[in-house]
Amino acid sequence: MATQGKNWKRWLGYQWLVDNMAYFLFLAALAIVYIYNGHYADKVSRNISRTSGELKELEYEYKTVKGEILLRSKESEVEKAVAPLGLKPLQTPPIPVKDTL
Repeated sequence: MATQGKNWKRWLGYQWLVDNMAYFLFLAALAIVYIYNGHYADKVSRNISRTSGELKELEYEYKTVKGEILLRSKESEVEKAVAPLGLKPLQTPPIPVKDTL
């Protein structure tokens, strides 16, 4: 039983710790990189979600504005808009201007 105690102390002795210090530092650095990677992935995921929401919002706004423009550009809507200015649609077709040169 006494040899087991000495064997255990020999494995965890000062010299053993010094010999394996590079390995412990490597494991610590690896743990830090692993934790950083997890935080970075969460941050990127939140940015993707936020950007996706903004994109959908802009898409809805685009469709709304496009629909309004299509409605306002109809001939009947243009006539209604310019009626207060006294403008009326032509009753006769326009006369083409011929080039004299």
